[in-house]
Amino acid sequence: MKHFVVLAALLLSGPALAQSAGKPAAWGPGADDAAFAAMLKTSFKDKGIATLDRLKQDETQAFCSDPGAASSPAAAAQRERIEAANLATVKWPSDGKYLGDWKEGEKLAQSGRGLTWTDKADQPNGANCYNCHQITPQEISHGTIGPSLLGYGKVRGTSEDVLKATWAKIWNAKATNACSLMPRSGHMGILGEAQVRHLMALLLDPQSPVNK
Repeated sequence: MKHFVVLAALLLSGPALAQSAGKPAAWGPGADDAAFAAMLKTSFKDKGIATLDRLKQDETQAFCSDPGAASSPAAAAQRERIEAANLATVKWPSDGKYLGDWKEGEKLAQSGRGLTWTDKADQPNGANCYNCHQITPQEISHGTIGPSLLGYGKVRGTSEDVLKATWAKIWNAKATNACSLMPRSGHMGILGEAQVRHLMALLLDPQSPVNK
């Protein structure tokens, strides 16, 4: 969510800032200067559960805010270190069970509700998976930012390695790709353990429409 807030601010305000500074707009370098920081503080305000702490970047977000530098060969070691740090945050199933109810997973995948100032802090969030992925063949309205997940479990199986890799991807996508566009759903508290189990079932349960 922090990525989306900062990206929206850049898209909406970048040209204006660049014009006032008398130089071309630039992504990455300069985005942490005083003018940019001041713009963020004056453009947003606390309202409901949407508070200004969302504007504070952690190391991973700061690293990925300059795509050119983050993807350069010179940053390879730092990328690996950041991925390792994110992998260390993954909380594995407390009872060792990876799969929940795929039907509940489908509901979560369909829901984009949550994290806005009109939501309540105790209201469960949706996973909003269809915003980026094709998942079940029955749903024709889906995004294409992420890869299609049709046949996910049918193709990969349900070995321990697959279960752990899939869980880690949902819990903290930066664990395997430092600058993944996928939100760190578990790590950032967007989804809880039971919800992640349901999404796992949607992807891996043989009875799920994903694998039919």
